[in-house]
Amino acid sequence: MILHTGLGFFFLSIFAKLAAASPAVDIEELEGRQAVDNIVYVTDANLFCMIMPRNPHTNIGDSEYPGGMKTYCSPAGRYSSQQGQLPPDFWSNVEFKTGYSSRGARFAQRKTIAKLEDYPSYSHGLFSSLVTGCIRPEKLSRLNTNDPGGQYDSSGGAGGQGNPQGSKCLGYNHYVELVEPADRRACIKCCDNFNDCPCI
Repeated sequence: MILHTGLGFFFLSIFAKLAAASPAVDIEELEGRQAVDNIVYVTDANLFCMIMPRNPHTNIGDSEYPGGMKTYCSPAGRYSSQQGQLPPDFWSNVEFKTGYSSRGARFAQRKTIAKLEDYPSYSHGLFSSLVTGCIRPEKLSRLNTNDPGGQYDSSGGAGGQGNPQGSKCLGYNHYVELVEPADRRACIKCCDNFNDCPCI
């Protein structure tokens, strides 16, 4: 009996020490984790995820409601079955750019080659050295090929909570994504500084 009681105290003291040494659960950290179907990221020209309409043949603007959008990734970038996969030939003439803005903040941008003159409304510093274009919207059933398109971002939408709400770019504070199926172009940019990824 004494041996049994001694072992009980021994194990109890071990469990108490382990409990004291274990970090407390950080509720804010758990709540801050992103759903894998509500993120974007840009690592290089082949590793990336973007937001697209969740349902087939949907205009970008019509997808902008809770649950209407979903993460779609490059074949090499998809890491969860909850994410959609972009066809391997969805993009052409892809360029990846990363660096520091004039504000000294990091950015990463996945783009395709086109002319800046094609984007007069964006030539006032929305993107540093913006060039974009060359998607094949007919390859992704979620898009309508005649849709003029729209924008997804981390800081727009209702109350500035993002569109889709709560969406984030992994490793960055902000992102902005343009998808214009009718003009066959798209661009995504992730930034540390909000002013380098403004919502329009």
